[in-house]
Amino acid sequence: MTSLSIQALVHSPADGLTVHELTLRAPRGSEVRVQVKASGVCHSDLHLIDGDWPSDERLVPGHEAAGIVEAVGEDVTGLVVGDHVVLSWFPPCHACAACLRGEQWLCTGNMCNEHRLPDGGTALSQDGAEVYPFIGVGALAEYVVVPEAAAIKIPDALPFAIGALIGCSVATGVGAVLNTAGVRPGQAAAVLGCGGVGQATVAGLVLAGADPVVAIDLSADRLALARTVGATHALPGDAPDLAAAIAQAAPDGLDYVFEAIGRVETINRAIELVNPGGAVVLEGLTPLDARVPLDAYALAAEGKRLLGCNYGSSVASRDFPALAERYLAGELPLDALVGPAITLPGAIDAFEDMRHARGGRAVVVFD
Repeated sequence: MTSLSIQALVHSPADGLTVHELTLRAPRGSEVRVQVKASGVCHSDLHLIDGDWPSDERLVPGHEAAGIVEAVGEDVTGLVVGDHVVLSWFPPCHACAACLRGEQWLCTGNMCNEHRLPDGGTALSQDGAEVYPFIGVGALAEYVVVPEAAAIKIPDALPFAIGALIGCSVATGVGAVLNTAGVRPGQAAAVLGCGGVGQATVAGLVLAGADPVVAIDLSADRLALARTVGATHALPGDAPDLAAAIAQAAPDGLDYVFEAIGRVETINRAIELVNPGGAVVLEGLTPLDARVPLDAYALAAEGKRLLGCNYGSSVASRDFPALAERYLAGELPLDALVGPAITLPGAIDAFEDMRHARGGRAVVVFD
């Protein structure tokens, strides 16, 4: 197996976002090389690009992707060339305490937060200088090298664009409902923020049998999409009578509020909106330095719960195939969540659209 010359989107503090020709080495040991067929443009990448999650290194953004196994390392046992896979940006080490108790979404043994492969290095370079994969994936590129645990086999019938979304936004949103919160049929819920994760949360609430399902956003287009996905009510977030509108939509109040934006003001608003004894689920990721002032007395006195949600509390090897099967069975309307198909350079404009909440979730499609 030889190295490949690939096209990739690269972010650096000095140059911003530009497309470059990089060298990608062959997979080693338990690594696999995947030909990326579709890669979603995700808000987590925007946190990197806008400096909310600062890094001094040159990084290839992108982590929400699906493709085909193109080569495998000598120690790979569960995948073969030609397998269709969805990439996971939080592969488990299978050895830390969290992994051993079945909570792989809390793994402390991987190096994705350091933008490294498990061996502490990178498979990418340019003219001999190392380039690193954002959160260990770097999927806004034609090919990636990832550990076998990060490439989850899925049915060949699953469209690659759907698989890409399952790899992050869908696993997070649906998982927040089913895994983190454990929403039961008939419980009332609202979703604050109807971007990719928020729309997937709406879909998860419909799947769980929640009623009513209230979508809240500033964008009329996103509210219309939430209706398509199954929201029973769609309310503009800047409405002066928002609390009254929510009370009309959910006369018995809200058992759950899912915050899918990652802003201090909406986190506090979610706490205000949820019923006593209810739970606020924090899915949106904030800038690293964000701090949320809380009315601790009211939180305790009213028995409200704050649930942190990392990756939808997902076990990728279990949940990705299950989500794929539910989509193929017609139980999850994920086609509605796929935005425009774009080329790799088009991702630069897609991030600008994301800043202004324009359009659906753009997906880079590779031939």
